[in-house]
Amino acid sequence: MTDTPDIPALMARIGACARTAATELAVTEPDRKDTALRGAADAVWARRAAIIEANAKDVTAARDKGLSDAMIDRLLLDETRIRAIADGLRAVADQPDPVGEVLAEWSQPSGIHIRRVRTPLGVIGVIYESRPNVTADAGALCLKAGNAVILRGGSESYHSSRAIHACLKQGLREAGLPEEAIQLVPTRDRAAVHEMLKMTGTIDVIVPRGGKDLVGLVQREARVPVFAHLEGIVHVYVDAAADAEKAMRVVMNAKTRRTGICGAAECLLLHRDLVGGLASDLIRALIAAGVEVRADETLSAIDGTVPAKQDDWGHEYLDSTIAARVVGDLGLAIGHIEEYGSHHTDCIISEDPAAVQAFFAQVDSAILMHNTSTQFADGGEFGMGAEIGIATGKLHARGPVGAAQLTSFKYLVTGDGAVRA
Repeated sequence: MTDTPDIPALMARIGACARTAATELAVTEPDRKDTALRGAADAVWARRAAIIEANAKDVTAARDKGLSDAMIDRLLLDETRIRAIADGLRAVADQPDPVGEVLAEWSQPSGIHIRRVRTPLGVIGVIYESRPNVTADAGALCLKAGNAVILRGGSESYHSSRAIHACLKQGLREAGLPEEAIQLVPTRDRAAVHEMLKMTGTIDVIVPRGGKDLVGLVQREARVPVFAHLEGIVHVYVDAAADAEKAMRVVMNAKTRRTGICGAAECLLLHRDLVGGLASDLIRALIAAGVEVRADETLSAIDGTVPAKQDDWGHEYLDSTIAARVVGDLGLAIGHIEEYGSHHTDCIISEDPAAVQAFFAQVDSAILMHNTSTQFADGGEFGMGAEIGIATGKLHARGPVGAAQLTSFKYLVTGDGAVRA
């Protein structure tokens, strides 16, 4: 199926099929789900040539549209990345099954015994943009948590996502599970997104993964609950008590390893005591690595920098660009992050335990790091196998959204003829 003019009817069918599949998945044995994931992983690797061929169509179209190198990097698949997709599917299969986990258990004097137990959410809608690996990550995590999922990938990754989705369907078939457990919306028509956002009868939660325009649209228009993942405006604060070698290693990796991911550093905050020493060394190293440094008045004296403008603070570049600013102390660094950050991931580089403790206590972000590259802000690196995104809200899920975060819970209460007085 390709583009269709009857989007409401299409989405109604997809939603009904997802709800039916979710009912079956809620009572599916863990081994069958894991068999499906491992079968999908084998299919991804066996079909890697076809996936790369499909991806080439997307990359060519992206270049023709004038997408930036950073955005094309997010889209690009090669054998190494396809192996990572297959490994991610297997890693999710190897995770403990969250469904049925007893979160708490206690008895009351009245004679009742209570257990709080993890249960699937039901049907999850995932709306994402250019990264085709999200097709596999989201499908795997939702299945692991006993949920059906409706995937709506971006038009840029249309062919790549279809090729990966075919592998997920093969895994489901081999495990005897309904193919409708993981559905990919088969149209590029944006009306499908708007339809998903109001499918309160069939979708239990929407997870948007993409830039602020997409997330803003979802948050404004959704009638379905949303796990929010806004921008990754990631700060690295280098404290006066920083170790120079650690600072250089962490800052360079945080900015340059992959500039187009949400964990890439976008703003470098430098304690004023470092000016003329480590601060200059860091700025020059970034410039030598091809990074455009948009510097405040103090740092713009360094050759090769570009004077920062007001809108450089709080900007997600997703490219080889970083804003840099001198701050007077830790408190001012925290204040800058509070004003311009997105509550995603922020880092302190320091050997002062008191400074680290204050940073961890006062910065209100989903992920806080110490002497560690912010590029570790990833569910796979957290041992979750994969993640759908980094939730920056405070309700239900926060930080990397893995399988456990895609569950709810219910209370199971038992007694032996207990009655209330």
